[in-house]
Amino acid sequence: MHGALRGLALLAALASTGCAWRTTAPPPAHAAAPPAQPEIATGWSPKPGWNARRFMVAAAHPLAADAGREILQAGGSALDAAIAVQMVLALVEPQSSGIGGGAFLLHWDGRELQAWDGRETAPAAAGEGLFLAPDGQPLPFDEAVFGGRAVGTPGVLKMLEAAHRRHGRLPWARLFEPAIALAETGFAVGARLHGQLLADPHLRKASLARDYFYRPDGSPHPVGHVLRNPALAAVLRAVASHGSDALHRGPVAVDLVARVRGHAVPGTLSEADLAAYAPRQREPICTHWLEIYRVCGFPPPSSGHLAVMQILGMLERLPAPAPALQDGLPSPAWLHAYTEAARLAFADRAEYVADPDFVEAPGGDWKTLLAGAYLQQRAALIGPQSMQVARPGQPPGLAPGARAPMPEQPEHGTSHISVVDGEGRALALTSTIEAQFGARVMADGGTGLPGGYLLNNQLTDFSFTPADAAGRPVANRLQAGKRPRSSMSPTLVFDARDGRLLMSLGSPGGPAIIHFTAKTLLGTLAWGLDAQRAIELPNFGSFNGPTVLEAGRFPAATVEALRARGHRVIETALPSGVQAIQRTPAGWHGGADPRREGAVRGD
Repeated sequence: MHGALRGLALLAALASTGCAWRTTAPPPAHAAAPPAQPEIATGWSPKPGWNARRFMVAAAHPLAADAGREILQAGGSALDAAIAVQMVLALVEPQSSGIGGGAFLLHWDGRELQAWDGRETAPAAAGEGLFLAPDGQPLPFDEAVFGGRAVGTPGVLKMLEAAHRRHGRLPWARLFEPAIALAETGFAVGARLHGQLLADPHLRKASLARDYFYRPDGSPHPVGHVLRNPALAAVLRAVASHGSDALHRGPVAVDLVARVRGHAVPGTLSEADLAAYAPRQREPICTHWLEIYRVCGFPPPSSGHLAVMQILGMLERLPAPAPALQDGLPSPAWLHAYTEAARLAFADRAEYVADPDFVEAPGGDWKTLLAGAYLQQRAALIGPQSMQVARPGQPPGLAPGARAPMPEQPEHGTSHISVVDGEGRALALTSTIEAQFGARVMADGGTGLPGGYLLNNQLTDFSFTPADAAGRPVANRLQAGKRPRSSMSPTLVFDARDGRLLMSLGSPGGPAIIHFTAKTLLGTLAWGLDAQRAIELPNFGSFNGPTVLEAGRFPAATVEALRARGHRVIETALPSGVQAIQRTPAGWHGGADPRREGAVRGD
């Protein structure tokens, strides 16, 4: 099944018929431009790809990957290693994730696959109109995102603790030792963190963050500066000793709530919200692809797996094959087919996907959106010319027009961890504080020490507009206790014939996570590349608007060929951060995205 992917291009005859193709809808305003990327691009650092025999950990920073390897070498499980990695990332990659945010975990113990939901929740006092101005119009995103108003109840520690009770091997406290030691002794500021600090105009407005991240003259600490975080060390030490309740109750919780409610833009988060938070265990969604693969991902409130597998499933159902790669790059004909499928998938995502505790799946089952007959019906809409903007489909079991599509709005960054251990356990963990540096609100746990941790702005992942002009509700509207829709796509792939684990992967990148994950699956399992080479392929996609290509990676002829098919093409930075681990005959191969600082460690 390696080589060119079956059914990923249109019949050559279809492309040459000249038959007219009608767009499915006039382009709405929200489709006029692609979503802004959650973090700035900070260059390209070549990565070698890594090989190991027994175990492997892939993470967004070398120090975090080192911590994971240390735990695996000490006899820890894959989950133990991931917890150690996540705590180090809270220190060295604070712009992307940390203990003030949330996460999705897909875990395989060798027999059972579990999906652990540590997504943030809306506070009990949050209402549908939280992000509406007095005139009823949605607030500008830059006004909504900064401050206490955007902060949701964090869930990553509660979720990891619950999973550790089931799958941990080493004591909970042991897993915090690498992060605590680094926070106390300090770590060297890297080029990516420095670049993010330099570019961010808002973080330095917050006193704790300004004093920690910046010099007295207002410039960020330079690359190589050793940055210590004694406040975070103290908070992590409390969590190591007393469990997640050290964050959710007591003095750390009191400080967290005070930072939110006492902000110039106050939020509604309360101590009761923190104390009441509970992770969810959900049913993973596994989808057969290319006959021999079982691709497993996270269910709603994540839209990731549904959108990825809708795109790949529609591509499979197109009528004739053609080479997907041309001179080592995705060909224009293939990109046309892919981005048309993406438009259709993102249209469904905007209309149907939200927290399943609040919104019913079409037909009572999210797999309805992946049913063969439905994907065939959607794929049939792909013609020789771009539809530009797609309408949502009509899956069985849902009355037409029952919901309003969510208007496009920014969705921001994350970090991804993949781990396989020496006893057959594996996981894919994607965590987030949403925007770059979250809500730009820092808490020190009430310690009074320098540093601390950043709080999420996850409530801005809800639709600012709760209903459309006709009063139809948006599925992903803000409601008390609800978890916002996400694009995070932690993915595990199995051999459908014998059940062996084949891959673990995921990426940061807001809604582009869906495209980064799909590209990596295609590159490895359909085109026969190793994980590192697949990650290095140029990025591309559509969010149900323009066709978006990674700047400087495609020849002019490709751009012109797409424009000839009716695409509005935008070339821009698409800084993915894919981490992937792939089974090989000798053990494992790991890849890390050259667009970020990720690394792989193993033995």
